Amino acid sequence: MKQSYKAKIAKRLTFVTALLVMLVFGIIYLVVDFTVVDNIDRELEIETNKHVGQIFLANGEIKFVHKDEWQEQEHQEIQLNPIFIEIVDLEGNSMDKSPNLGSNRLTFHPDWKSKEGAWTIKIGDQELRQKQMLLKYEGKEEGYLLVATSFEDARELLNNLRNILLLLYPGILISLFFTMRFVAGKSIQPIQKIIAKTNQITQSSLDERVPVLDQEDEIGQLTKSINELLNRLELSMIREKQFTSDASHELRTPLSVLRGTLEVLIRKPRTSEEYVSKIQTALSSIDRMSSMIDQLLALARVEKGAISPKDEVEILSFVEEVAEQIQRETGREIHFHTQESIPLFVKVSEKSLQMIMNNLIHNAIKYSEGTIDLEVKYENGKPIIFVNDQGQGIGEDSINKIFDPFFRDQSALEKLIPGTGLGLAIVKKLAQESGIDVSVSSEIGHGSTFRLGF
Repeated sequence: MKQSYKAKIAKRLTFVTALLVMLVFGIIYLVVDFTVVDNIDRELEIETNKHVGQIFLANGEIKFVHKDEWQEQEHQEIQLNPIFIEIVDLEGNSMDKSPNLGSNRLTFHPDWKSKEGAWTIKIGDQELRQKQMLLKYEGKEEGYLLVATSFEDARELLNNLRNILLLLYPGILISLFFTMRFVAGKSIQPIQKIIAKTNQITQSSLDERVPVLDQEDEIGQLTKSINELLNRLELSMIREKQFTSDASHELRTPLSVLRGTLEVLIRKPRTSEEYVSKIQTALSSIDRMSSMIDQLLALARVEKGAISPKDEVEILSFVEEVAEQIQRETGREIHFHTQESIPLFVKVSEKSLQMIMNNLIHNAIKYSEGTIDLEVKYENGKPIIFVNDQGQGIGEDSINKIFDPFFRDQSALEKLIPGTGLGLAIVKKLAQESGIDVSVSSEIGHGSTFRLGF
């Protein structure tokens, strides 16, 4: 059976409280037991000391300082708190005892010449506290004085206390459970309101937010986190819709060109030169779609969140090798320079860094005609890679959008520079995955600089 959260809270708090109450009740019982027994033992000590000063054993004969002490009423009959006295020799043989003992005897311990404190004994149906003292005469051990007092009243008090605590314990626990359940129910009411509100939010109403009651407590922080999550979801949905729209538009263009070209070809017979020209146009559209699909797949793999394993990469030699490789492939002049004289190591996915550098350098080649400069610096304890081009630069209106999927600067469209608008979006995603800070600075007519900070 599924339990509510408030029932779970109530059970946990009741269990913890049950242990604490059990500990407190145990301490109360032990304290009362110790106090009662200690009071009886003190009274017994006083009584024992009084009689030790009045009774002597001299050569096996009992002598009294005040003989009439034995005629006191407390020794002649059983009273509310009677005192029981017995005198024994060194072997434990009874020599005399108070009349209230009748045929009973107190407990003798031959190994204890003078037992510290007292102990509990049973005589018939009565429970007594007894003390044993050694009797000496002129330095010679003659026998023992055994003194006891009733423990019945104390035992009854302790039993009553125990029974009361045992009866109170389940009652307290039951009351605590229902109290905790009620308090827990009140405490989670704000959470229930959050649940009700979030259940009302759907894909079509992601702009709604959960009201924050108190930003300082944990529930307020939970509400704030939920609202931040909704913000991210809303932005993700907006980006997804925009991405789908842009992808559809970008793919529709080469498909339209391809369809139009083929329709023109089948309208009437053409010369071989016209067929070659139209087929080349169709192949160009297919190449553009293939390139775009490859870029979309690469972007999808990055956005999937499969984090590549990180390697220890020495970036001075790495960037130099990338520059040499792309220069051989493209024939463009790419310069690498640095003022650092010692190797610089970073923890990064080498595969991701390779793709980032390839995209940035090919982007620089596409939008500039001069030399591409790659530079590695070590600033504020961190290595930085710079990719500089001498191209036309990026306008202020475009510089904050160049990392968005499918975005292309208007000047690039006017100059018919080929591209899909996905290269820098891939760079941004890979950089975020690898923990690289990517930024750009640019000036119209003076080129652009992309900065990778580790």
